[in-house]
Amino acid sequence: MSAENGTPDDHPAGSPGTPVGPRPEPIRFFGTTWVDHDSGYAARRVGVAVGALATAAAACLVLRVAYQGLQIAEAGGFVTLLVVVMFAVCSALAFGHTWEAFKRRPDPDRQRSLRGLLAVGFVGSLLAYFFRSLAEAPGEELHREEYETARTQYAKRTSRRSGNPKKRRRS
Repeated sequence: MSAENGTPDDHPAGSPGTPVGPRPEPIRFFGTTWVDHDSGYAARRVGVAVGALATAAAACLVLRVAYQGLQIAEAGGFVTLLVVVMFAVCSALAFGHTWEAFKRRPDPDRQRSLRGLLAVGFVGSLLAYFFRSLAEAPGEELHREEYETARTQYAKRTSRRSGNPKKRRRS
């Protein structure tokens, strides 16, 4: 997208068939259906919620198998406790980070440094996705706010331009 007016760079503004003004940014699994809540938006939200919850449940089963592996290997109580606490803490931190990322854009450098933590705490991220999709498309609030701001700024810019400046009378 063009940073200046929100139009895609591959379609010049004003070309036939191209909407004029800022265009909404697509959200994963929802595209731009979040704007008007059309084209199966509700079904997509249900699908995302069910998919995130099912994936989180499957991930917990995998973690249970890993826990049983530690028990079979007789790794010791301290190691088992350390692994359980690590997954619990990482999942809680990942949940909080993912939840906040739905409200405001995360810092790319911080995101890069937290990549390992988010990978370990993937269950927390999946649960955040599940809970957020119960209310709206994950990230919809942030995207809607940005889109409305872009539309308002575009309307202000275009309303100031009236007519052809070449035809203006000079005093």
